[in-house]
Amino acid sequence: MNQNIGGFVREVGNEMKKVSWPKKEQLWESTIVTIVVCLIIAIFVYAIDLIFTGLFGLVF
Repeated sequence: MNQNIGGFVREVGNEMKKVSWPKKEQLWESTIVTIVVCLIIAIFVYAIDLIFTGLFGLVF
């Protein structure tokens, strides 16, 4: 059992060395893009909600 766990931990370490980690600038750019897209989607959903609330208010 311990050999399996030790081998697993070694393999994880080997794979983590192969990972291409982003630079700080790339990370900031991706974070900003993610926040902006989330805000755009939130505004869009809010606008659709307002439209449907108004339509259903007229019908019912």
